[in-house]
Formats: sequence, structure tokens, C-alpha cells
Amino acid sequence: MAASSSVHQVHILSCYCQTSDPFLPPCNVYLRLKPARRRLVGFPLKANFWDSIRSGILKNNNKSEVIEPSTVLEEEEPLPEDTVLLENPQPDGTVEQIIFSSAGDVDVYDLQALCDKVGWPRRPLSKVAASLRNSYMVATIHSVLKSPDAEGNDRKQLIGMARATSDHAFNATIWDVLVDPSYQGQGLGKALVEQLIRRLLRRDIGNITLFADSKVVDFYKNLGFEADPEGIKGMFWYPRY
Repeated sequence: MAASSSVHQVHILSCYCQTSDPFLPPCNVYLRLKPARRRLVGFPLKANFWDSIRSGILKNNNKSEVIEPSTVLEEEEPLPEDTVLLENPQPDGTVEQIIFSSAGDVDVYDLQALCDKVGWPRRPLSKVAASLRNSYMVATIHSVLKSPDAEGNDRKQLIGMARATSDHAFNATIWDVLVDPSYQGQGLGKALVEQLIRRLLRRDIGNITLFADSKVVDFYKNLGFEADPEGIKGMFWYPRY
């Protein structure tokens, strides 16, 4: 992948990263990002969760009010699509860059191979492609090997992905968070979710939710999510055969 002038580099702290399995609804827990996390970009608290979902009208206000985006959005520099999370020099002189991207560049066959690595059941590729195409935002982490002797012939491998669906106004739900097992334990799962959240907040989407397997609830709580806020319980509909 050619170097981009918009690529930024950040340092991430190491943390234990696990993957969640969205294909087991009975074990899933509804999680919502705590409103306090919105201070990352200086958004004012607009309403409680259900008020925002229903209409975006300020709580206890008798009339509709159009809420203009925060001026912070206009003043701050837009986040780049690509961000270098880590750089690892290799013994052979190549440099491995771990790059986060929100450009949605995902090959369905690469994604299927990544899902196989984490033990997720296979899904029809046509549906996988449709889910990516219809997502509001698709975030990826790639390992890119750059060789000084083979410029422009970088080796690129998908090692992480997450996506979000949204109403493009108030609400977004994060799905399919996964990281290659051989790259877990480096904080990449944390970076993947945090970078995705930052970009959603920059678009003034403040109600961010997800469904997590019970084994990884603590991982998401450490990122600012809380289970069953305001007594809300997630529910699932199943066809009755």
C-alpha cells in the first residue's frame, strides 16, 4: 500500500484483547457507550437514551428543537482515514506497520480467512459483502510489510475489523469486532474500537451501542460501555418453526 500523506502515527498501550462472537444471541449482553465518553470531542449531553432514539428532542422540552452540530466539529482537524498504530522493524530490514483505516477497504475472502482464524462460523459471502456495503462505517487493521528493496510492493494482510450500522443521525451499533489471534495482546482490539468510536462521535452520533458475548463484557466496560443502561434490556426475536 502506497504511503499516504494523511497517515498519522499514534502510540497505543498494551491491553488484553479478545474477540466477540455475534452469532450467539442468547449469550449476548446489550452495552451502550457511557455519555461521559463524548467529552473526547466536546459534545454537550443532548438527551437520555430513549429520547434520542425516538426523536432527538431535548428531554422535558415541549417542542421540537433543531440541534446544531457542536462548533468543536468545525474547529478541530478531521481525523485521517489511515492511522499508523505500531511500527515493528524486522530482522531482514523490512518494517511492519500496523495501520488502522476507516476507508472500508475489505476483501470478503480476506475477512472470511480472518473469521476462520478466530473460530467464527462461516456465512454466505454474498451476505457478508452486503453487510459491509450497507454498513455506515467499516474499520480495519492491516499489517503492512514495507521492504526498502521493493518499494511499492508492500505485503498487506487484514488482521482486524469492526463495523457500525447507523441511522446517520443519532444512533450507531458496532458489530463484528475481531482481531487475528496472533496479534492479540498488543492493544489492537482496544485501538480498533476506540478509533471507530472517535469517528462516530466526530459525525455527531452520540448513542453508540453493541452486543457482546458475556466473555468479553469486561473488555468493553473498560472502553466506557455499560450494560443495560437505564434498565434497558436487549431482546431477540426468533422464528418459530
